[in-house]
Amino acid sequence: MASTEARFERGTARRNLSGDEVLSSLRFVDCLRLLEIPLPKDFQGVLERLAQEDLIIAAPGGRFDITNLGATLFAEDLRQFELLDRKALRIIKYEGAGRTRVERKWRDAPSSQGYAVAFGAMLAYIASQLPHSEPIGQAFREEIRAYPETALRELVANALIHQDFSVTGAGPMVEIFDRRVEITNPGAPLIDPQRFLDFPPKTRNPKLAAMMRRMQICEEAGTGVDKVVEEIEDYRLPAAEFRVKGDSTQVVLFGPKEFSDMTGPERAHACYQHACLRYVQGEQMTNMSLRARFGLLANRHASVSRVIKNAIDDGLVKVFENGSAVGRSASYVPFWA
Repeated sequence: MASTEARFERGTARRNLSGDEVLSSLRFVDCLRLLEIPLPKDFQGVLERLAQEDLIIAAPGGRFDITNLGATLFAEDLRQFELLDRKALRIIKYEGAGRTRVERKWRDAPSSQGYAVAFGAMLAYIASQLPHSEPIGQAFREEIRAYPETALRELVANALIHQDFSVTGAGPMVEIFDRRVEITNPGAPLIDPQRFLDFPPKTRNPKLAAMMRRMQICEEAGTGVDKVVEEIEDYRLPAAEFRVKGDSTQVVLFGPKEFSDMTGPERAHACYQHACLRYVQGEQMTNMSLRARFGLLANRHASVSRVIKNAIDDGLVKVFENGSAVGRSASYVPFWA
């Protein structure tokens, strides 16, 4: 991890710049605001604070180098930096379920700015492209979003943070389809995707991750995926899929689907993630907790029992050794517990 950090985060994005060139290349006012640092009285004070945060490095002759960390988060335009030219987040909306018809792409000015500066605009644009409904018969109209906002926020942040910047010609991407959202970043995951909920987080870019948490762009270390799964369950959505695709990592969020319309594998996968979430919260999955996750009444006990049995047969969950192994009082944990 240390060698990766030295290779990218502490690496140089642009060299031998004057102070004026540094300040025209970085959104320094936004940077200090997001980091909750008072704006210094003069430009020299600004440069000193940027250096203290490892965003720039002083060079001989009163010149400066901008680090990859500084450019990635606070660039005025990522295209000004050779190594980061293809690393701006791409957001693509498609018509239907496939990629043959592009409806629109995000081409607003913030799309090429540093991640921290553009993050709010990224999320606002994604939200504007997602389906929503307005319930009829209420005194006040309230938008009901199809996907949980906090889950999207965390997954987009994770895609930016955990990407492998050494993978050339590819950057993070959000693809929006009629009934799913796919979030992809370069670089295979450093841990098994089935263990995202319980393993301590690992990242190739620890300083980038720490600074984005400091700016409250993402959750504290070790809680992000838990929160994603919790919100998915609150919305009664199918379980998210965490995929490895060649040298990239992909997360898929699926739109609303009734229990009766879910396939057997979809139900078993939701059962597994529910057992993982309960386990990291210090509890065990039960028939009752899984019924609540699917939004089913008590008379669907048998249906949920079949889901649990299938998940056991698939090696995803197992009976909790210290609990009751039979009937409605039985409890279950993930296969790795």
